[in-house]
Amino acid sequence: MKRFLIYLFFIVSFMFILSCEDEKTSGDLSHISYNPQEYVLNYPDHFPRMNIPADNPMTKKGVELGRFLFFDPILSIDSTISCSSCHDPSLSFTDGRSSSIGVNGRRGGRNSMSLINIGFIKNGFFWDGRVNSLEEQALKPVEDTLEMNNTWPNVVRKLKIHSKYPQLFREAFGIENKEDITKELVVKAIAQFERILISKDSKYDRIEQGLEKYNDLELFGQKMFFDVDPDIPDAECSHCHNVPLSSSDDYFNNGVQTALNLTDFADKGRGVVTASEFDNGKFKATTLRNIFFTAPYMHNGSMSTFDEVMAHYSSGGLDSKNKDPLINDIAKKNLGEFELSALKAFIKTFEDPSFNTKPEYQNPF
Repeated sequence: MKRFLIYLFFIVSFMFILSCEDEKTSGDLSHISYNPQEYVLNYPDHFPRMNIPADNPMTKKGVELGRFLFFDPILSIDSTISCSSCHDPSLSFTDGRSSSIGVNGRRGGRNSMSLINIGFIKNGFFWDGRVNSLEEQALKPVEDTLEMNNTWPNVVRKLKIHSKYPQLFREAFGIENKEDITKELVVKAIAQFERILISKDSKYDRIEQGLEKYNDLELFGQKMFFDVDPDIPDAECSHCHNVPLSSSDDYFNNGVQTALNLTDFADKGRGVVTASEFDNGKFKATTLRNIFFTAPYMHNGSMSTFDEVMAHYSSGGLDSKNKDPLINDIAKKNLGEFELSALKAFIKTFEDPSFNTKPEYQNPF
């Protein structure tokens, strides 16, 4: 009888183990705890309010999953390219190249944009503004043949059979089964991570909070930047680079491409999105925050140094039919060496080197 009971115990135990294994191999995740905790964003009062989509609230586990996905080359067809390949934290989430490189060394057509404060953008993502949300933006690189060159069904398949990701998706979104992993959840997680990429600790920010003051050269440059003194030349900067983000949700032709007519641009930019030839050659005005970490510059990476950028604007830029008139206005000011050095000194107050090294922004692998 005793031996029978021992055999019975082992049989029941074995069947229990098998049932657990069946549960795991079937994809059931309900045994994993789901306890979402809000991720509270921290930014100063002089910043605008960040709009968080109602269907993608910020959670600690959502941000964690997004960070893993952002740095994982699993999203690309050959597992060689991740989001971070073009958006390196040490370079303020750019890549230091004139144009980004995708799988098999394929070179893209535009410069990699910084992701600093990207969560505050309200009107269009990418240089041409072709999508309207971070979630939608994150969908594109995976299927771009010059970037990750993958398909979403293939990405989702790899995530479902991965040893760790089903659990991370369960903890982030409460899915019941690994079969519930979708591309929509992938980009929601990545968007959550990108929304925490906030630069808020520059000298400009400390001045806005009354913690520091400009030196004389910076103050002169500040007056040029914002045109606050009739006796100091207006550098026309703040029209395109609004504070506190030092960027704009608008699109401009800043004279980077020569065009004999409105259809003659090598890269038509915003015009491809709006189908209006008057928008040809226009691109988003990007942030000046950490600009000295993000060379080369412009949508085509055609300028290697910030001094080249300043010389470009001082000269009035290249000729094209719909070039913003402010570019010509800058050239008419004949800004000298002192004025340019003062303007550069003020723009440097947007620098936030700590942004590049924050632990929560780094590769988790």
